[in-house]
Amino acid sequence: MQPTEITGILNRPISQELLARDLTRLAYVATDGTPRSIPIAFTWNGSQIVLCTTKNAPKLPALRKNPIVALTIDTEVHPPKILLLRGRAELDVVDGIPEEYLQMNGSYAMTPEQRTEWEAEVRSLYDGMVRIVITPTWAKLIDFETTLPTAVEELIRQRAERQCA
Repeated sequence: MQPTEITGILNRPISQELLARDLTRLAYVATDGTPRSIPIAFTWNGSQIVLCTTKNAPKLPALRKNPIVALTIDTEVHPPKILLLRGRAELDVVDGIPEEYLQMNGSYAMTPEQRTEWEAEVRSLYDGMVRIVITPTWAKLIDFETTLPTAVEELIRQRAERQCA
């Protein structure tokens, strides 16, 4: 998929809404070769998905071995809106707490006092974190109004061909 195609999909209003959500599902291959899919907080910086995790997270050895990942960001209503992404994870070990981690956890309703306590707790627990940075290499938006899953699009095309025959 060409970068301009990816940008076009990611710039659509529905994609922008989905990229502003709190959680994505990260799919990767574990070190034992089995698939994993985990919910994880994220932020979109305009060109990359940024996830943050502990330095001892089990997903890190797997991502070092095989950095190819898939992400799903979706809604919980019918019809769902779904943004599917694929890319390569780059790991960035940082001292302290990445600003993205504070940002992605900033949307939860907390009083200013709760926020201060939460940040103090986070800073006392982590001496550093790992930023998982994913630049999309493939994207598909499914909104069930203007875009459909590829298999459904194929069925519609086949039906149209049968009707025209």
